[in-house]
Amino acid sequence: MIELIPAIDIINGQCVRLTQGDYDAKTVYSTDPTEVAVGFERMGMKRLHVVDLDGAKSRHIVNTEVLRSITSHTNLKVDFGGGLKTDADIEEAFDSGASMVTVGSVAVTSPTLFAEWLSKYGPDRIILGADVRNGMVSINGWKEDSTAQLLPFLRYYVEQGVRNVLCTDISRDGMLGGPAMDLYSSVMREYPSLHLIASGGVSSNADIEELERRGIPAVVFGKAWYEGKIDISKLSLPWV
Repeated sequence: MIELIPAIDIINGQCVRLTQGDYDAKTVYSTDPTEVAVGFERMGMKRLHVVDLDGAKSRHIVNTEVLRSITSHTNLKVDFGGGLKTDADIEEAFDSGASMVTVGSVAVTSPTLFAEWLSKYGPDRIILGADVRNGMVSINGWKEDSTAQLLPFLRYYVEQGVRNVLCTDISRDGMLGGPAMDLYSSVMREYPSLHLIASGGVSSNADIEELERRGIPAVVFGKAWYEGKIDISKLSLPWV
């Protein structure tokens, strides 16, 4: 059964969505992210993906007060990402109530540090973020493309013990054009034991149902929900 994970992206303490990671293409959906999180919990959601977009841009954790508010007002299992570059950032995220953290850029630029975090906190609390543009992993809030190709990048970290991967096709993020089905299917063929979280482009119930049929373990959705294109109650999934 596919795991449904709603997303809350934060800029200046507000719940927003970007288009293809463009900070100039921002839509504000709520000035109260905690209220949005409470709403997701009331719908029956168990997990939440929170992205500190200010942190991703500034390269250090920023929106901890929002994280603290969400985790103190809900029982949601929150995974938190955006700007986590140092031991202090990771500790602050966990101290603020995050159950897991998503780390992408450090895995590219400082693999030794990422491996230390993986060993220290365990593979159930560290999610490898793999944001992809034209087959290459992007870093620092999608502002820079690295020289790391996706599948070799994943292979290296699977061998290091990574179990959870959040993979976002940047070209589809916020476009409501459908997920990169073939990309996610190719990852699962290579690494069938991964808990792969598909992200980017989800536009309808049909998209989520197709990911389920393809055996993708989990999906993050944001803009499609905020714009009323997903109806959780009508999803033809076993647990709904």
